[in-house]
This record gives sequence, C-alpha cells and structure tokens, in this order.
Amino acid sequence: MTWQLIKDAIQGKEQDFTRLSLKTAIFILAIPMILEMMMESAFAVVDIFFVAKLGEYAIATVGLTESVIVLTYAIGFGISMAATALVSRRFGEKEYDEAGSATFQLLVVGSIISVVLGVGGWMFAPQLLQLMGAEAEVIASGTNYARIVFAGNTAIMLLFLINGAFRGAGQAHHAMRSLWISNGLNIVLDPILIFGIGSWDGFGLDGAAMATTFGRSMGVLYQLYHLFNRKHRLRILSHHFRIKWLTIKKILDLSLGGMGQFLIDSLSWVALTRINAEFGSESLAGYTIASRILIFTILPAWGLSGAAATLVGQNLGAKKIKRAEQAVWLTTRYNVIFLASVTGIYILFSNQLAGIFTDLETVKAVAAQGLWVVALGYIFFAIGMVLTQAFNGAGDTRTPAWINIVVLLGIEVPLAYFLAFPMGLESLGVFISIALCHSFHALVSLYFFKKGKWKSKMV
Repeated sequence: MTWQLIKDAIQGKEQDFTRLSLKTAIFILAIPMILEMMMESAFAVVDIFFVAKLGEYAIATVGLTESVIVLTYAIGFGISMAATALVSRRFGEKEYDEAGSATFQLLVVGSIISVVLGVGGWMFAPQLLQLMGAEAEVIASGTNYARIVFAGNTAIMLLFLINGAFRGAGQAHHAMRSLWISNGLNIVLDPILIFGIGSWDGFGLDGAAMATTFGRSMGVLYQLYHLFNRKHRLRILSHHFRIKWLTIKKILDLSLGGMGQFLIDSLSWVALTRINAEFGSESLAGYTIASRILIFTILPAWGLSGAAATLVGQNLGAKKIKRAEQAVWLTTRYNVIFLASVTGIYILFSNQLAGIFTDLETVKAVAAQGLWVVALGYIFFAIGMVLTQAFNGAGDTRTPAWINIVVLLGIEVPLAYFLAFPMGLESLGVFISIALCHSFHALVSLYFFKKGKWKSKMV
C-alpha cells in the first residue's frame, strides 16, 4: 500500500484532495514536494561546493549576488502564493477552466515584471554589489556573474509561479520534475562550465551563473509543455489568451502579501549578510556556507509544509473548513518530527559538515558555529513553516507578511546588530538572533492561526 502511494505521488495520478483521507493526501502531496525541495537543497549545496574551490571572493560574490536578487525571488514567491491560493480554491470548487484562465494571467504578470528587473540588474550590477559592501576584488571578479544571474531572472520568476499553480492544482509531481530538470542540469554543468574539460579551462565563476540560468530555463520549458498539452485538469487553452483585469487585480492583491513575506524575510537576510560583511570575507564566506547547508534541510521541510497550502485552499473551496484545519495540525506534526530528527546531526557534526566545503579554518569555524546555533530553533521553525503555508493557501497572505515585519525586521535585525557589535559576539550574535527570532515567529503565527480569521478569507 505504501509503495503504491509513493508510486502514485511520483507518477502524478490526479486525486480529489477534498475527499481523500488526510493522511493519504498529505503523503501524496508531500512526497513530490519534499523531493522537489531536496533537489533544490542539493543544488544550493553542490553549487557552493564547486564555487568554494575558486576561493573566498567567489563565495562572497555568490552570497552578495543572492542577497540582491532576492527582489526577484520575493516577487516570484508572492505570485507563486497567489497562484497556489487561486488555483487551489478553483480546484476545490471544481472550476477547472477558471483555474486555467487565472494561470495565464499569472504568466503575463510574472513575465512583464521579470523583464524589467532583468534589464535593471544587468545595467547596475557593479553598483548593486558595491551597495552590499563588496570589496573591490569581489566587484572585479563578480560583476559578470551577477549580470548573468540577473539576465536569467525571468526563468527564476516563471519557475516559481508555475510551480505554485501546479501545487494548487494538486499536481506537485510537475513542480518536482521541473526542479529536478533545472537543478539536475545545473549540477551536471557546474563543474564543466566552471573548471572546463580537457584542455579547456572553463568560464570560472561565470560558468556557475551560466549553468544555473540554462538549467532553470529548461525547467520552465518543461512546465510550459504540461500547461499547454491539454492532458491535465490544469491547462491553458486558446480562449484563455486574453487579459482579465479583475483577475490581475486579484493576483496583485494576493501577491503583495506573499511578496511582503519573502521580501521582509529577504531584507532581514540582506541586513544580516551586510552585518557579517563587516567582519571580512572569511566571516561572510562562513555565513554563506552555513546558510547553504541549513537550506539542505529547511527546503524539504518547506516542501512538506506545502501540502498544508494545497489542502487548505482546496478544502476551503469545497466548504470543508474543519477538514482544512485538521490538515494543518497533521502536517505540523509530521514537520516537527522531521526537523527534530535532523537537529542532533547539526549539533553533533557541525565541524565535519563545514569541513566538506572549505579547508580554511576561520571560514570553517564560522560555518560550524552557525549550524549548531541555528539548529537549536529547528522545532519551532517546523511549526512556523506549516502555519505560514496554511495562511497562504487560504489566501491570507498579509498576516504572515505583518508577522515578518514585526519579528524579522523589528526584532531580528536590531538584535543581531546589538549582539554582533555592542556585545562583541560578531557572527555568533547573528546566528543567535536567527535562532531566537524564528522561534518567536512560530509562536506569533500560532496565536493568529488559532484566532481563525483565515477560515473566512474569500479568494
């Protein structure tokens, strides 16, 4: 029975998630979402593994560029949340044609925004790196890398938002496969384009950006094929090719909360990165490595949490409010078990894990320190992730955004600054602030979830 469910989840047998037993529904949704995020995690770790061989300036360039391109990620995340909320609600109502129409409007919005951001990023790449506190060597070696990444941001945007639509439709297997294609290609191409092959020396750091951009573009082509091939419930047909301003207005309204969530989260991360930059490239490199390793387990947990968004949206659409709430508590339980099981690994083996990515003792010490400190808050992280996804699936994207503003910008960044500078803890202070504030974030989210206003949200 279990193996059949795994097979159904990976192969993508379409289900009615408003009727299927909750344990089975979570299982079928979570398996491809976890596998999807595991590949994203592997990409993050493998990418920094190869880049780290180019030295601390290359690592710092990647960290600073990612902290700038978060605007693209934020918008993509916001539109993705709108996609999940809209499509899941329409699927719960069995309005499949309306779901297809909404998905076309999502493509229009995402494409226009990404082109504008790509042009701006390409033109002002050196200035953006300088704004982030990059040293002269980092700007000199990293400008081309940043430009290539900015130029490929349309692929990033579409990958985000189309996968959000797939998840809302309960077609998580398509989201999984698109990321496996994009990140799998990136992993294969990274060493070839960075270091070359045979007598060819490769492109160095620029090769990492090329591999990422090409891989993501191929993932988007896979997504578009399945949206237009007419073989699935979620499909875009010729009569959907017209602008619906009311739908676009709804998308923008829902997206603002999702953008706010990611942007505030990202701005706090940018601020923390900027604080670490004050302690030199070695400290920044250690912080970047720790972040990438932590992502290896955070992203699968986020994937598991995604089951809550789909189940909440579809069951609210079917007017099954109690079932939607039950789905959240059950998903929370599973996520806590998962992250609790890996907490001990980070605490006990932080030095060994950091040592895989660098031989520089100072860099390794900072990375190892970050791993065990942040892992102390993992159980709370598990709760907060599921509740945030539940709000988003219900279309209540603004509540998590306001929580992020208060906790992450209002508390986490000032606390990190205070611990790092006046208290003299440097990078350790930043890591302590992350663990404490994300734990507090979960408790605040729990309070608002229990108030229940998300149950009456209209989408």
